[in-house]
Amino acid sequence: MNLFGLDLTRREVDAYTGRLAQVAGVRSVRLDDGREQGMRVAQVSSGAGLRFSVLLDRGMDIGPAEFAGVPLAYLAPADSAAPAYFDDRGLNWLRTWGAGLLTGCGLRNVGGPCEVDGEEFPLHGRLSNIPATNVCTGEEWDGDECEFFVEGKMTEARLFGENLELVRRISTRLGGTEIRIADTVTNRGFNPEPVFILYHTNWGFPVVHESSTLGAAPHKVAPRDDEAASGLERWWKMQPPTPGYSEQVFYHDIPADADGFAGLTLHSPQTGLSVTVRCRKRELPWIVHWKMMGQGAYVTGIEPSNCRVGGRLAEIQNAPHCILEGGESRAFEVRIDVRRVD
Repeated sequence: MNLFGLDLTRREVDAYTGRLAQVAGVRSVRLDDGREQGMRVAQVSSGAGLRFSVLLDRGMDIGPAEFAGVPLAYLAPADSAAPAYFDDRGLNWLRTWGAGLLTGCGLRNVGGPCEVDGEEFPLHGRLSNIPATNVCTGEEWDGDECEFFVEGKMTEARLFGENLELVRRISTRLGGTEIRIADTVTNRGFNPEPVFILYHTNWGFPVVHESSTLGAAPHKVAPRDDEAASGLERWWKMQPPTPGYSEQVFYHDIPADADGFAGLTLHSPQTGLSVTVRCRKRELPWIVHWKMMGQGAYVTGIEPSNCRVGGRLAEIQNAPHCILEGGESRAFEVRIDVRRVD
């Protein structure tokens, strides 16, 4: 492995350190202030400048993150409150959403709140407010390579209704600069169930700046609505924080590479970094791009998804591939890579 510019074996790392936590690792803590009080967090450090926090009680979302001391994630005005504060009415999901590097949206709704067959579905579903169970953290060695991981399970279920299970593994390598999110969703019920999932990564200042741009392989870009259509020619270009800015959302149909992954890259000359969000296109055919250039709401979302963000009713009609039969499982994979380019 390469660590601090040195090619080291496992035994050499052992020789240089008292224990691996001296240079990298996973540490479990509890938050102790305000509405975050009591929440479990796994803090991960790769030993190569990549640090991030997995919010175990928030659907295993990823909260604050940094690379070589540079903040990566947008943090919203509200904090990432404990699930007990979650209000699923209308847009109140936003009142306990602190953003962060990754928010899981789903599993039964992606997009705006809606009512279907008398059941109300909150904005972006309930996944981000489900505490993980069967949590496990640690390190795994394979020869001279080490992987740090956080694993857990979220269940969205009710009597006489859905029974959906998501098992998530978030990992990074010792000396690495990539985060991998590997999910398996299983319909533990006995009836077909639409399953929608969107990986809402939220990039903020300073990696998002008026000098920042987005890039990808040549592909089709579709605007969500008239507001996005007005900015279609400049979807790739950031701008300064703008008074009165209305969000724009674009759907990217990016071709897969030889490994079956499609990716969208944020180039940040201001910080000398580039960040790429890649997803396995077979299960996640869309990358949704949320462009929000407002004052205090200055964020770029790169969001692999198995659907668009029209809400449950529209997506049931538009995305029949999202149906999971009883007992059926489906695996998803997203990779977040941060690199220095200067």
